[in-house]
Amino acid sequence: MELRTLRYFVAVAEELHFGRAATRLHMSQPPLSRAIKQLEADLGALLLTRAPTGVALTPAGTVLLDEARALLDHADRVRLRVGAAAGAAALTVGILGDGTDPGTARLAAAYRRNHPAVDIRIRETDLTDPTCGLHAGLVDVALTRAPFDETALTVRTLRTDPVGVVLRADDPMARRDRLRLADLGDRHWFQFPRGTDPAWQAYWNGGTPREGPVVRAVQECRQAVLWNATIGLAPLGHDLPADLAVVPLADMPPSRVVAAWNEGDTNPLIRSFVAIATAAYRP
Repeated sequence: MELRTLRYFVAVAEELHFGRAATRLHMSQPPLSRAIKQLEADLGALLLTRAPTGVALTPAGTVLLDEARALLDHADRVRLRVGAAAGAAALTVGILGDGTDPGTARLAAAYRRNHPAVDIRIRETDLTDPTCGLHAGLVDVALTRAPFDETALTVRTLRTDPVGVVLRADDPMARRDRLRLADLGDRHWFQFPRGTDPAWQAYWNGGTPREGPVVRAVQECRQAVLWNATIGLAPLGHDLPADLAVVPLADMPPSRVVAAWNEGDTNPLIRSFVAIATAAYRP
């Protein structure tokens, strides 16, 4: 198994859709599909069930997803340690979720203009790790959302976004102009896996313990709403499929977009990154 193929598999498993995974990987769909079929042949196991609306993980695929994430994390850690030993001018940036925030594009362009010789390495993480690998030592700086455990980290707020509830477009509540958390008390909410940062879990559950399906990625959240009429919270301003809707919440504190890095890290590339990010994310 090649690391590249495992990255392909993780993208498909998290997006649950070959087309979206191909877009995320910046490649066309046919070679991605061929790579996954070859991986299944190499392992002698069906990893995904295919349907016109998307894909689903088989039991074997679920096991491989956990193992692949661990292997890829270890490979990233090896690269970081070797790069540090070689003294290479590199910066590893962790990005939460799908990384489509327009502020990210402005930041990337500005940082490249200021530091054309720096090797920027991106590590996109799912919703189970809001620090994007900072606590695990996998990244130098993270573009993410608070709140989370800030122990031994420095956190700089870049922007605040109002939050709404994501519903099926045909849900009666989707016709409302505004809702309150109390209006949603009897609904199922999507949850993050056991072990996810408690402050992060509590915020996205509106401060109250909830019940509902477990999700890891943005696309899994959307699919949970679409298939199970589950609900969940999301920052306003993100594009949603036509079959989903978002209604602003009147009593939900805004979501903070932040840059975070390890406390005491004096790397000048990080200081420059945070300064440029502050300007790029300014409303």
